[in-house]
Amino acid sequence: MDGEQQTDGERQTDGEQQTDGERQKDGEQQKDRRLERAILELLEHRGPAATICPSDAARAVYSGDDDGWRALMEPARSAARRLVAAGEVEITQGGHPVEPTEARGPIRIRRAR
Repeated sequence: MDGEQQTDGERQTDGEQQTDGERQKDGEQQKDRRLERAILELLEHRGPAATICPSDAARAVYSGDDDGWRALMEPARSAARRLVAAGEVEITQGGHPVEPTEARGPIRIRRAR
């Protein structure tokens, strides 16, 4: 392996080490960013008052043909909560904005107003 060594759950490349846990965290962060981008892109392609479901973002990010996107539902809801904190979107229930911490059950996501 050119400049690369493998040791007990670590990969060392040219003096840098990355553990399995760090690689997993990097992968999760990439997935989180993809979900955030998917939410914003889906809303961008809809009308100003339109809403999306977190499942729309999960389906957009999932690359399979089966229902594996369902495993991305909670990460998609978390992505929406981060975007609320950033002032980008609102989470709604029954057409009304709700605090992300108070939302229970189905939610919709819309652009911040």
